[in-house]
Amino acid sequence: MGTRKLRSFGLVSAGIVAGVLLSLGISAVAQRGAPLPLDELRQFSSVFSAIKNNYVEAVDDKKLISGAIAGMLSDLDPHSAYLDADAFKEMQSSTQGEFGGLGIEVGTEDGMVKVISPIEDTPAARAGIRAGDLISKIDDTSTKGLSLNDAVKMMRGPVKTPITLTIIRQGQAQPLTIKIVRDTIRVRSVRSKMLDGNIGYVRIAQFQEKTGADLARHLKELGAKGAPRALILDLRNDPGGLLSGAIGVSAAFLKPDTLVVSTDGRAPDAKQKYLSNPSDYARGESDYLRGLPAWVKTVPMVVLVNVGSASASEIVAGALQDHKRATIMGNRTFGKGSVQVILPISDTTAIKLTTSRYFTPNGRSIQATGISPDIVVADTAEGDLFKLPREADLQRHLSNRQTPEELAKAKEDETPLADTNKVFQFGTPEDFQLQQAVNFLDGKPIQKAVPAPKSAKTGAAAEGSSSKK
Repeated sequence: MGTRKLRSFGLVSAGIVAGVLLSLGISAVAQRGAPLPLDELRQFSSVFSAIKNNYVEAVDDKKLISGAIAGMLSDLDPHSAYLDADAFKEMQSSTQGEFGGLGIEVGTEDGMVKVISPIEDTPAARAGIRAGDLISKIDDTSTKGLSLNDAVKMMRGPVKTPITLTIIRQGQAQPLTIKIVRDTIRVRSVRSKMLDGNIGYVRIAQFQEKTGADLARHLKELGAKGAPRALILDLRNDPGGLLSGAIGVSAAFLKPDTLVVSTDGRAPDAKQKYLSNPSDYARGESDYLRGLPAWVKTVPMVVLVNVGSASASEIVAGALQDHKRATIMGNRTFGKGSVQVILPISDTTAIKLTTSRYFTPNGRSIQATGISPDIVVADTAEGDLFKLPREADLQRHLSNRQTPEELAKAKEDETPLADTNKVFQFGTPEDFQLQQAVNFLDGKPIQKAVPAPKSAKTGAAAEGSSSKK
């Protein structure tokens, strides 16, 4: 199956936007900072003038300025970026949970578009698009060398219009041609159901504006016929979202006035502590957690995470782990421990700027290391399905600024790759990690992964089983 490693990790639509704090503007930031470097600004003006007067073709002023802004941000960490009108609108749509398109999260590999994950219950998922698929053509246009933004724009379009994707899939000798009809994508942030044995199951796919309130409603519905004896919170492949949503989800399971996450940066307002209080998660609106049944604060819990769990997901997992409120199970998480502020620079454009790192209640930096599960369990009984890059694999990523031993310890959590193309849906009977979470809550032995034969593809045997601790 190969290493199946994404070399560039650009999440789109439901991308990694956790820890985003909305700002009222940029002028105050500029005014309180260091004096402007006049000599360097004169150089910029000279270059701008030289291009305007001498370039072989006329260049629009807005295009030059936008390119200069994007260039300044592109040399910082991988999460700082210039948001043009399309990107700004997309960011707003993704956090509100509705946008038009196919319903896939994509990145790039070897110059082509690669599917990171189809979003549940969308046209792409129903058409059979799988994580790991390479999109070689969009209609008749090759994606080789096409920018990710251009590819996303091509895949979006009016609702009910058709599109044809040519797919290169691991294990398939010939490319696959898949026709999909575009639709309005409404990301269903929270799903829940009752599993056998009176165990509640809640899955959060993305942290949006209404995620906390949706979670509260699902928890009340789960307990309507009697309190579950245990609860599984599924944060796998959840790329993040809004910080307020992460605080609200954490607060649902923690006592009031409990520290959820703190941030630390250069600017005074980048140093914050966020507690499990309505002022931090409801943001001046009504307390949507009021009236939660008492069992929510005490029921035995397992939180499922994997390499696709990032930022807001890591905030929740870290808070529940540090306060010993839940057992974390699965794979080590992505490791995005930085906060981005959205600073509008016009009515339609903005910059996304990294301003601080965030820390778990015990003071752990998640940046580049991620959350190490209490119990490591592979994706399947045969091993992990994919070896996706983490924050530490991204160019120009921020350092952890804690001890090197933490990065070394994080590497110990790796599990072998499975020599299989099997695909399963989270929350189904074929979900191996979910089965192990149920076993743990039932006091039964936990299977991490069966021993796999050593080969050039895996290079190591899988781990054995573990009993409940």
